[in-house]
Amino acid sequence: MKDVSFQLYSARNFQPLAEVLSALGEAGYTQVEGYGALYASLTDEEIAGFKSGLERNGLAMPTAHFGIDMLETDPVRVLQIAKVLGIRAIYCPYLMPDQRPTDAAGWRAFGARLQAAGKPFRDAGLDFGWHNHHFEFHPLADGSVPLDQIFAGGPDLSWEADIAWIVRGNADPFAWISKYGNRITAVHVKDIAPKGENANEDGWADVGQGTLDWKALIKALSKTSAKHFIAEHDNPSDFRRFAKRSLASIQSY
Repeated sequence: MKDVSFQLYSARNFQPLAEVLSALGEAGYTQVEGYGALYASLTDEEIAGFKSGLERNGLAMPTAHFGIDMLETDPVRVLQIAKVLGIRAIYCPYLMPDQRPTDAAGWRAFGARLQAAGKPFRDAGLDFGWHNHHFEFHPLADGSVPLDQIFAGGPDLSWEADIAWIVRGNADPFAWISKYGNRITAVHVKDIAPKGENANEDGWADVGQGTLDWKALIKALSKTSAKHFIAEHDNPSDFRRFAKRSLASIQSY
């Protein structure tokens, strides 16, 4: 199994960040994935301090999320942050409900928008792509699926595949892994609790404690271009528990 990363969004409710990074280093992680709100508004000095905190705990940040607005309006700053933090792959993570297209042409145009937004980063030698949720798998009126349209409009987009969200979108993760394996450069490894359980954690589970067959999924993903495997839980009640149990599970596959 490759190095396992930790999406820092999973620990957003357990600040300060310095303690989070310390706990992750102690748990055995060597990598983390950032998200926009962590660093988008930081000064140069604060970004350097963030980098020092990573290094102090034996952590690297090869992948990161940035919102579509910052990617489009301030690519120079995104590249500056990426250079200091050592980020090599950038993924656009989300589109607010009121901004989501409602037809195939709209989603294809959004893919073209992402393609254009990613050019400065690809030109700088970075990987650039889209991170999915569930809504990209809900069929449109013409029967097509948004993710297909996004990739049709963005031929150079990589994919950070969030497997559990594929399942929550009522789609077959193995079919999608097979279809776009050449685009998958990173994977969110998270789990779904059995129906009716973990309501206080929005129905998510620690990796290996839920309903997804991660052993089989990892095997399928090993045949793709995936380089990064990132443990994530959207709302853990205890991020340390989630971090330790998930790392142990992922390393066993």
